[in-house]
Amino acid sequence: MTVEGAAAPSWLGQPRGLTVLFLTNMWEQFSYYGMRALLVYYMTKQLLLPQGQASLIYGAYTACAYFTPILGGVIADRLLGKRRAILLGGSIMAIGHFMMAFEPLFYPALVTIALGNGLFLPSLPSQIDDLYAPGDPRVGWAYNVYYVGVNIGGFLAPLLCGTLGEVLGWHYGFGAAGIGMVVGLCIYIWGQRYLPSPRSTARAPATTAQPRGRFPRDIILLLVAVALCVTVFRAAYEQAGNTVALWADTSVDRRAAGATIPMTWFQSLNPLFVMAMTPPLLVLWRRRAARGGAERPVRRMAVGALLVAGAFLLLAALATAGGKAHWPWLALFFALLTFGELHILPTGLGLFARLAPTGLGATTVAAWYLATFGGSLAAGLVGTLWTQLGHGGFFLLLAGLAAVAALLLMMIDPAARRILDSQMVQK
Repeated sequence: MTVEGAAAPSWLGQPRGLTVLFLTNMWEQFSYYGMRALLVYYMTKQLLLPQGQASLIYGAYTACAYFTPILGGVIADRLLGKRRAILLGGSIMAIGHFMMAFEPLFYPALVTIALGNGLFLPSLPSQIDDLYAPGDPRVGWAYNVYYVGVNIGGFLAPLLCGTLGEVLGWHYGFGAAGIGMVVGLCIYIWGQRYLPSPRSTARAPATTAQPRGRFPRDIILLLVAVALCVTVFRAAYEQAGNTVALWADTSVDRRAAGATIPMTWFQSLNPLFVMAMTPPLLVLWRRRAARGGAERPVRRMAVGALLVAGAFLLLAALATAGGKAHWPWLALFFALLTFGELHILPTGLGLFARLAPTGLGATTVAAWYLATFGGSLAAGLVGTLWTQLGHGGFFLLLAGLAAVAALLLMMIDPAARRILDSQMVQK
């Protein structure tokens, strides 16, 4: 197997291939979040779709964006291989983004982007481990570095694509998203020399492969319970790019220094806060662990859900007060939302990966994306209540959903602690 060992030339202390994957991912996320920042505004302002229908479409699209990678990963592993899946999936996504520039192709474009994403999304990060020799300590930080690319792309996309869409026209913003995808593909093609050869990803002969594990019943029940809680949570959380975006357009005073802040810029706050809050949170959790504090991931997830409930309570109070809220309040909402997100979503993904039996890691992580899929669909359905409940009542509903998720997580925390403790003993 061809990997870059610790002694091989590196960029910033990591294998050069990680930089290639980082930049490819950054530009793919730029295209994805650039289109998402415009989507609900485009449907309600340009296509003149009713708000309820626009919310349903938004929820269905984001759900499919998390469902197709489950099938795409199987196709990449069994038929295409990682490189061809990335090149084909990225090309399909770029075509879909450019199709968004033509109104009659709106629905086919959404389907095209979702299909391309299915091949691209699971194949790119799965190449990270292939860059390192067994036991290389740098691999522990590799995924943190990679995740930064997600947030840099997500931060830049609303600023660039959103501004083009609002100022010059929606189709310019969608076109910029397509260009970003093309840039990511070009970087990936250029960086092939720094990535493991396709032969290195081949499966080991059956005689030497590790035995495939089996799911104990208690672990299955725990993961199902956590997934259901996350589904309820996401029904509220996913409104940030849906109904919250609509509220920011009509009910927030966006004037600052004599100018009006573009409404899409507020979608950049979430990834910006992720980048700013992640390092101190990691330091805090590591210090707590060093002092002997017991790790309780499910309780941490419950705390995150409560923080998000508090963020929506803030919006409910602002909406009930009447008049337009000043934009710093919306910024504070995104700060609270992000702080809660960092407690629940990365922790949940790590919990699924940790509890995966030998040989079933991809299947277990796929179950996490199924929860994301279900939560996005639920968010689309909940969004149809936006005009029926009134803004204050709707945000109270979202706070209630997040609080219910927190309560359910606290209820399953004791069982989770027992299972995790037994896992540690076995290891």
